This record gives sequence, structure tokens and C-alpha cells, in this order.
Amino acid sequence: MTATPDAEAAEFAGLRPHLIAVAYRLTGSLSDSEDAVQEAWLRLSGLGANGLGEIRDRKAWLTTVVGRICLDRLRSATARRERYVGQWLPEPIVTPLTGGPGEDPLEAVVRADGVRMAAMVVLDKLTPQQRVALVLHDAFAVPFEEIAGILGCSVEAARQHGSRARRVVAEAEPPPRASMAEQREVLERLLAAVGSGDIQAVAEVLHPEVVLIGDGDGKAKTTRQVMVGPDRILRFLAGLLEMYPPGAFAAARPVLVNGDLGIHLPPASGEGRYRDLDTHVQVVSIRAGKVVAIYDMANPDKLTHLPG
Repeated sequence: MTATPDAEAAEFAGLRPHLIAVAYRLTGSLSDSEDAVQEAWLRLSGLGANGLGEIRDRKAWLTTVVGRICLDRLRSATARRERYVGQWLPEPIVTPLTGGPGEDPLEAVVRADGVRMAAMVVLDKLTPQQRVALVLHDAFAVPFEEIAGILGCSVEAARQHGSRARRVVAEAEPPPRASMAEQREVLERLLAAVGSGDIQAVAEVLHPEVVLIGDGDGKAKTTRQVMVGPDRILRFLAGLLEMYPPGAFAAARPVLVNGDLGIHLPPASGEGRYRDLDTHVQVVSIRAGKVVAIYDMANPDKLTHLPG
């Protein structure tokens, strides 16, 4: 018996969170992920009854299709990033700190440890082929035989792409996701120190190897270079406190950023010698109870999905 169009759409809707998770891990872009999943639906719905009847595993078929689409997007993204101003960070998935289960379909995506910002940043060190091989095989159990078909290479070459990707990830060693309680304690200490202008208190929260990475693409104010070390970051933060209106940072509200505790800093108007503050979304990575990485996302093109 052939499924009705409504049944087909309902089945696809059930698979959509999985497909968004695949696409986001591959591209680091929520916008590209949604486009890829929509394109996969159009390809599926265009097969007709005979074509649909030949698909034995709908989930596996759609995962492979999304993988092919995202590979093309990754290749084109390489050229786009050559024109990017400053550092590039993945588009953050920002969800409310509170809410009932199932209210946001992205909640299922951000539960995975591999979607935390620190892990997504490491994935950007991989070639498109390595990223597809690693994510599809290790995160979603796609056989290398199918990955080889996506990449247009031999099965052995696909395995090599996955192996090389694992070495890159292992060498980068992104810290695992800290517990929510630890995240809350460390972030509250950091915000209190910054809000009070107590630079020494800020220093006590920073890891000796801390880095600050900003993403503004020249459209919003943030650091364009990766800042390394507490001293340099402290000088930068001290300058921000002098640059923006008193109390501007007090408007920050907690949100979940890729499943971790972060902050949404709304825009603020400056007067006199103070500058206007752009919208920012920030999240930190924690190692040994201290902040080892600060990700500051200010590019307005990547902040179009903010809740509320």
C-alpha cells in the first residue's frame, strides 16, 4: 500500500531533527542545514511512488542525500571564507535556558556532546572530505561504503579521510562538556568580575592557556585576531569596560549556546564618549574549573535565530 502524501510528510517531520543534526555537524551553519534538509525533502518527494518503493531505509537514504548536499556546501564555503573578515566561528544554536521538553526541535540537536562550540571549532580544521567521513561514520554510523559514494572515492580512501580527521581532533583535544553546575559557577564568577570592573577577579577565572575568538565579519565590533593568554585578554576586556556605557553588560541574559550555558548580550546605545554596543552571543569552554576559551559571536548574519 502506497503511503499518502500526508503520511510521507509526517514521517519526514519525524526525521527532521536527525537530519538537521547531521547537516549542522557537517556545515556549522544552521541556515545551510535547514536549506540542505529542505532540498533533501524536495528530492524525496520528487521520486514518485516507484522511486519511493525502492528505498529500503528512508532514514539512511536521507542521511546520505544530506551528506552529499552538505559536501557541496562545504566546498563552496572554502571560497567564501577566504573573503571573510577576521575569524570564522560556527553559527551558534541558541535555545532558551528554560522550556518544556519538545518545545524547540533544536533541543535534540544540541544534546550531543559533539555539537558544543569547542568541538565544532575543531571540525573546521578538517578538509570537507575529512569532515564528512568523520561526522557521518563516527557520529551517525554511516558505513564507509556509503561515505565513499558520497565522496566519489574508494572505500579505503574514505577510511583514510576518517582516520586523518580523528588524528586532527585528537591533537586539538577540545575539552569535554562541563556539567551545567560547573558552567554556571564559572560563568557567574566571570560575569560578576567583568560587571564590577574587577580585572584581578577576571584573571582568577581564566585558564593560563585561555584564548578569545571573535566573529564579526567586519559587520560588528569584536576582536579580529585570536587573543591568547590571560594578560592580553585582560587588557582587551579592560578596554571594553572603558569603551561601552556603564551597565551595558548588566543586560546580559543567560541562554543555552549549542547546549552549553552562555549569554545573550543585547545592543546598547552609547552616548558622549561611549560607543554603541552590538548584539553578542558568547559561550565559554571550561578546563580544570577555569575558562580556557571564550567564543564571542557578533556577526548579525549568524544571530538571526535568537529566541525571544
